[in-house]
Amino acid sequence: MAIDHVSVGVTNIKRAKAFYDAVLAPIGMQPVMPVEFGGQLAAVGYGQTEQPSFWIGTPINGQPASMGNGVHIAFRAETREAVDAFFLAALEQGGIEDGRPGLRTEYHPDYYAAFVRDPDGNKIEAVSHAHE
Repeated sequence: MAIDHVSVGVTNIKRAKAFYDAVLAPIGMQPVMPVEFGGQLAAVGYGQTEQPSFWIGTPINGQPASMGNGVHIAFRAETREAVDAFFLAALEQGGIEDGRPGLRTEYHPDYYAAFVRDPDGNKIEAVSHAHE
């Protein structure tokens, strides 16, 4: 069984969309499914096809969005260059560095990753497993 999609809550959908549009583009993901409630943008699904695999959105219950301690989402990148571009885009869009791009050989010799916090504090990672 595989994961169909994951979602993170955000407090400002327009700010979050600008952040994720820039951050996910280097790894080949784009906004593919905007969702409106009451005429307002409430969620955006991102993917490499028409089927979104990652979502951002304001919480449906109306409560403030919050990030989970110990939770992070890793996006696969084809190259180390794409990981670097993901990281730089995140910082340019107001993200916070949480682990600069580099090898994490404790996982395996070619595990190259970068970690950032989005403007709402959600921890995201880009990782390449390619031997370079």
